[in-house]
Amino acid sequence: MFRRISNSWRLVKASFNVLRADKELLVFPFVSGIASLIVLATFAIPMFLTGLLEGFAGNANPGVRIVGYVVAFAFYLSQYFIIIFSNSAIVGAAMIRLKGGDPTVGDGFRIAFDHIGSIFSYAIISATVGMVLRWISQRGAIGQIVSSIIGLAWGLATYLVIPVLVIENAGPIEGIKRSTKMLKDTWGEQIVGNFGIGTITGLLTVAVIVGGVASGIALAAAANSGIPLIVLLVVVVVLVIAINLVGTALNGIYTAALYRYAVEGDTGGMFEKELIANSFRRK
Repeated sequence: MFRRISNSWRLVKASFNVLRADKELLVFPFVSGIASLIVLATFAIPMFLTGLLEGFAGNANPGVRIVGYVVAFAFYLSQYFIIIFSNSAIVGAAMIRLKGGDPTVGDGFRIAFDHIGSIFSYAIISATVGMVLRWISQRGAIGQIVSSIIGLAWGLATYLVIPVLVIENAGPIEGIKRSTKMLKDTWGEQIVGNFGIGTITGLLTVAVIVGGVASGIALAAAANSGIPLIVLLVVVVVLVIAINLVGTALNGIYTAALYRYAVEGDTGGMFEKELIANSFRRK
């Protein structure tokens, strides 16, 4: 376990070296985050005011419930599209860097826009899978277990879909097939996910939240005032957002490196070959 966490930290450092050379990659998750918040507000406020949230929760008549699911699917589709579009821009720009180029924000957006049809189609598939998994997870404890297993398998099978879409100009179905085949051909038939960049960003997020809240409470008690707690909570929120922005960019860079290794057998010299080769492990 500790070795895998250590490898994850080395992956973070290697990915960060790429990000340090191309800080503009942070623009994509930032824009994605703003767009996601706008979409959330656009859907959530009308649904709350019209009572559709109750319909989606199953507390209304079947007609309202169906409308609730339709609106929920539209929300899922919008969010998936934003996320996939942003990740496509990151991966596309990162591939330019891994090949020795110097990508710009414009390069990333251009690559994503050039494949917007495939991105939207893949977003439809992802939103459908997301809705189905949500429905399964609502069937009780067994449903939650089944949903988790299917979700993990889906996440693994589609790990390299985005670079396939933007590098190989493939459609979403072909992208899923290519992603699955590359993973099997490169890392073997029986593989499971390893600790990755998400592990480190998750641990950092937990540490910041726990440390910030605990420090805020202690300072508030010492000063007999709630102001220190409020200030530290604001700092915690800012830090958590920053960690997630950086984590998203790092994960896109890492995905690009995985794809290059699967296709060409090397990582462009910016990642240790051993780290990429051990990104997945056999069951």
